[in-house]
Amino acid sequence: MSKKSLLTEMRDTQLAIELIELGARPQVLESETTLSRERLLKLYKEVKGVSPPKGMLPFSTDWFLTWLPNVHSSLFINIHRYITRNSDCSGIEAVLKSYRLYQEYLHTNQAEAVLSFTRAWTLNRFFESRMLETAVCSGCGGHFVVHPDDLHDQYVCGLCNVPARAGKTRKAKAAEGSLRSSGAPTGVPLAGAAEGSLRSSGAPTGVPLAGAAEGSLRSSGAPTGVPLAGAAAQLELTAAV
Repeated sequence: MSKKSLLTEMRDTQLAIELIELGARPQVLESETTLSRERLLKLYKEVKGVSPPKGMLPFSTDWFLTWLPNVHSSLFINIHRYITRNSDCSGIEAVLKSYRLYQEYLHTNQAEAVLSFTRAWTLNRFFESRMLETAVCSGCGGHFVVHPDDLHDQYVCGLCNVPARAGKTRKAKAAEGSLRSSGAPTGVPLAGAAEGSLRSSGAPTGVPLAGAAEGSLRSSGAPTGVPLAGAAAQLELTAAV
């Protein structure tokens, strides 16, 4: 075996380990490395301690257009664009760094990850094949994932126009029940109880809750001439990169 092939195998093995640690499916490993399927399966078991999940990769673009996945997908793809446009990263390396920044953003803001690495990798492939694109929200100016065949002249994102049942999942109901059992007043809507908690922590009473949150973000260094959604992304990316 030549020296070149040995180095290639070492790089592919290291890349496969990084992908497995982030939760990549075997199909992603086969697509991004030159290692054999048997070698990848053995490596997966050594890294994770369990057999890899079976089944096909997600192949529909519809999932990325639903409310909460769309917000997380838009965050990831904007991070990916920032990295590819302002550095020499490309391909799988850019996807890896973008996903790590996405995870750091969620950890900093104590938010739960919705986009798995396999979903993020698939999203990038959809953008490369132009099955998805971004549109600018007429409300906040942010760039959000949309279908290229839809009309986007007066596009409004899911954060500016939140759907009526947004976030009303089984997990959210369970969390609400837990909050109620911990002492939240039963006659007050949950959003009101949360607002009261924020007010008691020091938010000004004469300012709307959204304005108080915006003031907190602005005071942390976000540029004043940029819409709030863009300011948040710019602030986090500047800190991360």
